[in-house]
Amino acid sequence: MSVLVFLHAHPDDESSGTSGTMARAVAEGHRVVEVIATNGDYGTPPRTPEGGVAVSVVENRRREAAAAAAEIGIHRVEWLGYKDSGMTGWEHNNGDGCFKLADLDEAAAKVAAILDDEGADVLVGYDWHGGYGHPDHVKVHGVAHRAAELAARRPRLLENTMNRDELRRRFEAAVAAGADPEILLDPDHPADDGNGFGLPEAELHWAVELDAELLALKRRALGRHASQEDVQHMLAMPEQQFAEAFGTEHYREAGRPDGLQKAWPFG
Repeated sequence: MSVLVFLHAHPDDESSGTSGTMARAVAEGHRVVEVIATNGDYGTPPRTPEGGVAVSVVENRRREAAAAAAEIGIHRVEWLGYKDSGMTGWEHNNGDGCFKLADLDEAAAKVAAILDDEGADVLVGYDWHGGYGHPDHVKVHGVAHRAAELAARRPRLLENTMNRDELRRRFEAAVAAGADPEILLDPDHPADDGNGFGLPEAELHWAVELDAELLALKRRALGRHASQEDVQHMLAMPEQQFAEAFGTEHYREAGRPDGLQKAWPFG
């Protein structure tokens, strides 16, 4: 069995992006480790029924991440401890301790130490623009690649992303069926960094399709982050829409020949 380390930018990214893959890996006997780069400082503050703030955002997000990890079956969770950099153009991009400004080798060395401690076989990060351009997601890409170089034993390196062509097919089908394009995700519309969402299908290598059990687990894992407004929108999706949006997890693998396979990468 293998040791798989997943590097994510914020708490809840694991649930929306890779929780199905993680849960299947656990079920098949692999060891799964999650590394969370930031504390998610600029997430939605938790509120009491009276409208007050219950605990700090960071404390709440750490609690939620622990609950989601237990739901998925993750064996170990580590935090790099950087501050959330916020979206592109926010003043937080230049804040003290933010992940965007972290020294690349310093951050990568922290991840490499975990890879070495675990004897990791696989490291999962993000594509070159973090799927949609969030500064912390972009940083994950660079840190993951550098950490793989620094590790005593270089792991396989996969990049979690979205299939832009599949998103486009769903967008076009919805518009053709009469949906308002203004309220749909247009994958070619400039995302946070001005690029489209995800990567073209031709650049992808693995499509991990989730069965009904894994899809239900993914929804439960997301539910553990229910304080977050973006997660609330995901959880409000009807089952069919949720399945279409989250039922397949896509990966690019550095150095692998071209060609997308609907297959399990860790057989």
